[in-house]
Amino acid sequence: MNTQFEVLKKSRELVLKLIDGLTIEQLHTIPQGFNNHIAWNVAHLVVTQQLLHYKLSGLQCLVPDDLIDGYRKGTKPSEAFTEEDFEEIKELLLGLPDTLKEDYEAGIFKEYTEYETSTGFIISSFENALTFNNLHEGMHLGIIMAMKKLV
Repeated sequence: MNTQFEVLKKSRELVLKLIDGLTIEQLHTIPQGFNNHIAWNVAHLVVTQQLLHYKLSGLQCLVPDDLIDGYRKGTKPSEAFTEEDFEEIKELLLGLPDTLKEDYEAGIFKEYTEYETSTGFIISSFENALTFNNLHEGMHLGIIMAMKKLV
């Protein structure tokens, strides 16, 4: 499991490195052919990880409900982040993997509600969720890479 936690942490570091130096306007630009922007993708990573690990384990998510409502699967950008708000999103992106690992090591993930992803993969445990989430994060890292070239 340590490797899965390391992959999660590393992918998020790569996202932050990739977007470093972009303006708030660039972060909110929706490139032609896309439905969302880089800032949405970053917030979506935070939200999806929380839902896959905490919510489906019957636990309270560690991010506000309005963030979840605005950036979960099936949403589109509706409001722009201020620079201050986006800094908080970046802090969550980088810090929550450590909290997740600590919570896992503390044994708080005792149950899991099976969930079928939009790709048809069935997640049946916390461990499966961690592996699937890493795949999901890699997909969005690629999307952010493509978007960066267009903004």
